[in-house]
Amino acid sequence: MRDRLGRECLYVPSCRFGLYVALRHWCRPGGRVLMSPVNDDVIFFVVLAAGLRPVQAPLDPRDGSLDAAAVPESVWRGLSAVLTTNLYGNPDPAPELRARCDALGIPLLEDAAHAIGSRVGGRPVGSYGDASVFSLSKHTAAKTGGFLAVADPALRGALEEARDDLLAPSRLTSELAYALRPYAEAGVRGLRLVRAARATMRILGMEEREEIRMPLRAGELKQAVSAAPALGPFHPWVRVDMHDYRIAPGRARYRRTAGLLDRLDDRLAAHLAGTRRLLDSPWGAPGAGPVQPLFRVPLLVADRDSAIAALARHRITTGYLYDPPLDDYASEVFTDLSPDPAPARWFARHALPANPLEADRILAVLRASGARPAEGPHRDAAGG
Repeated sequence: MRDRLGRECLYVPSCRFGLYVALRHWCRPGGRVLMSPVNDDVIFFVVLAAGLRPVQAPLDPRDGSLDAAAVPESVWRGLSAVLTTNLYGNPDPAPELRARCDALGIPLLEDAAHAIGSRVGGRPVGSYGDASVFSLSKHTAAKTGGFLAVADPALRGALEEARDDLLAPSRLTSELAYALRPYAEAGVRGLRLVRAARATMRILGMEEREEIRMPLRAGELKQAVSAAPALGPFHPWVRVDMHDYRIAPGRARYRRTAGLLDRLDDRLAAHLAGTRRLLDSPWGAPGAGPVQPLFRVPLLVADRDSAIAALARHRITTGYLYDPPLDDYASEVFTDLSPDPAPARWFARHALPANPLEADRILAVLRASGARPAEGPHRDAAGG
């Protein structure tokens, strides 16, 4: 990854853990961080755990990328950092954001969990920020691990020390569960026991959400916020779907991750081919710039929930939904609201994240179900 990005890279047990390390290093507690409202709620809680105030940005409704031009000057002047999302692999406007951050003298941090193969401005996503975090559980399907990449290689020692101070010791039970998980999942799915597979994942702490967003638990969250910056009080939120997010990896994780990473380029080529087919469909909405090897392709569907149900009947699971936007989910008690929330609401309601590796099956189901493409977004107060 150092060769791929041209940056010093530090292994971390998860992207969320690496982001916490980066936020604590580059941002003083009490600062305000611009971020996307269409994002995993875990990332929202990581920002809060670092003692920071999330500020929700307006979005481009075509692909969910940050709309830097729609951020008011008054908001820019109050920021301590900018955190990109690169949702599903669609790049945020990193060159523009880099220039903004340089003018303001604040750090740019890139969350590239979905974007390990994406490029913007002729460079890889993750090569613009002071730091960037990647997830190896996405494109590689390693189900564990990530890395923190930094612009200044002299910082590696300090960041490695900060990482090690926060790591929990490796556990034999955790390593055994990780080693056995692929076989357990393959077995129950091979028998078409989808419900059993999901129950197995819940037992392993890999899937805990009953709804798209986890319960906020505002009273408990206020107490945790009062103790920030600290990771411990936020464990009930940050560990959701990944209880091993801060556990030091053992040999099984390293071996499997390294083997899968060796095949990354083949995986990216397959994602790129599937992305092209999905974007060429009636539900595709190509963003600016070249087609990327997206982790998920956000098809824009009029009745997204009916489309999900149709896919489920064919045993195609839809994940990585982020609805409602974070400002609607958390309210102004915990975040600064977006100055223009309507595009994010529209995108969150209509985006159907489609796995490029299943492009042909997904398109066949959508055609047979009569799913209609979503009409253009309306920028009204209700977001509808």
